[in-house]
Amino acid sequence: MARWDVVVIGAGLGGLTAGAILARAGHKVLVIERSNSVGGAASSYKSGDLFIEGSLQETSDPSHPRDPKHDALTRAGVLDAVKWIAAGSLYEARGGPLGAPFVMPDNFDAAKRALSERFPQARAGIHQLLDEMAAIASAAGARAQDGRDGSTLMNSPDWTLSLSQKLDAVFGDDEAVKCALAANLSYFHDDPATLWWMHFAVAQGSYLQSGGRFVQGGSQRLSSALARAIRAAGGEVLLRRVATGIALGADGRASAVTHTAKDGSDSQTVQCARVVGNAAPGALVALMPPAAADRLQASYANHAPSISLFAMTLGLNKPPREFGVSAYSTQLLPRQLRLLSDFPQGARLMAGEPGERMPPMSLVDFAAIDSGIPSPPHVLSVYGPDLLSNWDSSDMDAYREKRGRWQDAIVRYLDSLYPGLSQAVVASSFNTALSVRQYLNAPDGAVYGFAPTPPRSIGQAVDRSPRTPVPGLYLASAYAGFGGYSGVVQAGGACADMILREDS
Repeated sequence: MARWDVVVIGAGLGGLTAGAILARAGHKVLVIERSNSVGGAASSYKSGDLFIEGSLQETSDPSHPRDPKHDALTRAGVLDAVKWIAAGSLYEARGGPLGAPFVMPDNFDAAKRALSERFPQARAGIHQLLDEMAAIASAAGARAQDGRDGSTLMNSPDWTLSLSQKLDAVFGDDEAVKCALAANLSYFHDDPATLWWMHFAVAQGSYLQSGGRFVQGGSQRLSSALARAIRAAGGEVLLRRVATGIALGADGRASAVTHTAKDGSDSQTVQCARVVGNAAPGALVALMPPAAADRLQASYANHAPSISLFAMTLGLNKPPREFGVSAYSTQLLPRQLRLLSDFPQGARLMAGEPGERMPPMSLVDFAAIDSGIPSPPHVLSVYGPDLLSNWDSSDMDAYREKRGRWQDAIVRYLDSLYPGLSQAVVASSFNTALSVRQYLNAPDGAVYGFAPTPPRSIGQAVDRSPRTPVPGLYLASAYAGFGGYSGVVQAGGACADMILREDS
């Protein structure tokens, strides 16, 4: 029976990051992935001539020393293995209570100027909020880089605030400035009332600290670079293999993993010192003996899942800019949204039939930067909050018909904002929360792991860790920290660090 130091179940960004760091540190690493390629959400592929970027269209610049991903990707050996292309302004926000479109720059100083010019009545609050975000993002980056103590932040009176509470305290009922500051809310969550202010400050602050970046050629290139780093260090990455069981030794530690071909044949078992799950805890529960499964499930029982997303990719016969799309990233706030607190209503709309109301959407025009994505057709991606409960999978024909009606309605809506766009569509793809659940094996179709809700009391540590209640079993995914590109990479790095510290 083969023996490995670490077996990683799942080849998403978190598992690959942990595996690469551990392999380069001398551990014998095996990665088991059920799909045909590595990457999970960080995947790019083609459907006919249409290039599809899974979901990770923008991240903060990992080359910045205070970026949360900097240390992990450096130690994984891939920081310079791909090209990180600047995305220009952070986003253009349109709709809702904004009136004319607002362009959010990609750095703190320019953001202060642009926001203050557009909302002069809120100038003092804008400077206060962005200064606080800069300090929080910098402190979080320093902690990720060298493990500095985070007690100063934990003892802040803002530690338990939601984003809504923080923005209300600073701006009162000035909804336009709130929407300008948080137009890309669905990058993190769908409800400002349950989104932790500190998480938003770190995530949005990281963008403003270093600027937005896209992996030239698509996020698949980063995932593939991590897999190559594992193999180059003596590890192995197995594709089209499904983990079917995690066995425990007499001491109760995870000690072996069984995996099969996708059709259930060719069962193999490998021994290991540790198991790393790049998966939701619920997916790992199904692989465990009953007693351990119960402990694992109970330890995460109070953690609510994050939102899901829908993702539509349109292939156009002309660049999107010819129809008026003027930024790489555009945040479309729906016409009916007058308060930032109305944002979560959009995630529930797809439970019914399409009508006049539309959910919030993020447009990404890959032709606006040197993205490396092939064209024609010219790729315009459309993302928005979604819920698994919006879609009934009991009748797949009815599901596909409803999905088609929503796809047509969204294209018509975009055409009302960018006249002529619908006539330029020559290819399309539309994935819902149900697609996310099926592809990522994520309960509830969650794309960001657990919901980023505030802690209940000042000084309470956030209960997110690679460690699980099962000895020898670790998490290296969004469920071990906070979701998104940076959060998952950081979780993978934290998982590797925990194992390395224990070994030393």
